[in-house]
Amino acid sequence: QVQLVESGGGLVQAGGSLRLSCAASGRTFSSYAMGWFRQAPGKEREFVAAIHRSGLSTYYADSVKGRFTISRDNAKNTVYLQMNSLKPEDTAVYYCAASQISVPLQRGRNSYNDWGQGTQVTVSS
Repeated sequence: QVQLVESGGGLVQAGGSLRLSCAASGRTFSSYAMGWFRQAPGKEREFVAAIHRSGLSTYYADSVKGRFTISRDNAKNTVYLQMNSLKPEDTAVYYCAASQISVPLQRGRNSYNDWGQGTQVTVSS
């Protein structure tokens, strides 16, 4: 099990950028694939991006491809989500999650066992 804490959310204008961080506790962070999900009011939690435990492979939802970048630093037990060219429709609570499945990278919520508490991202038009 790994404990996850997100940070970096906030209010930004459309076209702006934010970088989310997710700090993990435990010595086995590098054995987990990591994912970012988001949930807007009244909507299902949806997949955003995932990264292999090595950091060498990534996977994105079509809606964020080319705008968002997921990365990780295993020495710091941290995964990041760099969000550029933000749109109002990116407004949501963003969650990081850990999965024991790295191959293939997973987009289903049920493949992730551990979740953070979420951080709010609001994009104004």
